[in-house]
Amino acid sequence: MKISRILIGIDDSKYAEYAASYGFDLAKTFNAHVGLVHIVEPAITPESGSGADNIMGMPLATADYNEATLLEIQKDHAENIINRTIEKYGEGLKITHFNEYGSTADGILHSSDEFKADLIVVGTHSRSGIDRLLMGSVAETIIRNAKVPVMVVPIKETE
Repeated sequence: MKISRILIGIDDSKYAEYAASYGFDLAKTFNAHVGLVHIVEPAITPESGSGADNIMGMPLATADYNEATLLEIQKDHAENIINRTIEKYGEGLKITHFNEYGSTADGILHSSDEFKADLIVVGTHSRSGIDRLLMGSVAETIIRNAKVPVMVVPIKETE
């Protein structure tokens, strides 16, 4: 088995951070090139909604942000997450990073293809039952559609 390129999906959660630590440890073990990907999902803007609370029918208070401003804020946040992760775990490794926009699972899969990853590492929220049914599962979508092995790193709530 040759693992020379590991793609690690990250966001600003403890689940992703825990998975990143695993992914970077593997990269150090195999002296692998790391691809670090953060997906920015489209934000709901005042223009994209009705402007009313669907439950109460009352107008929602909205900030004075346009779509370009929201995208810039999200881009800056994504860069901060990537830089923080590289600084914390990336010493001595070759790292390429990706900022993708859209669906998290699709973005990770696209980045995996582009990076030519040998392994994808993602964290999981370990949802089950109705939560998983309602929320979907990014990890499950990646597992079902990936062209390479996927390591899903769970975290216990006590960790």
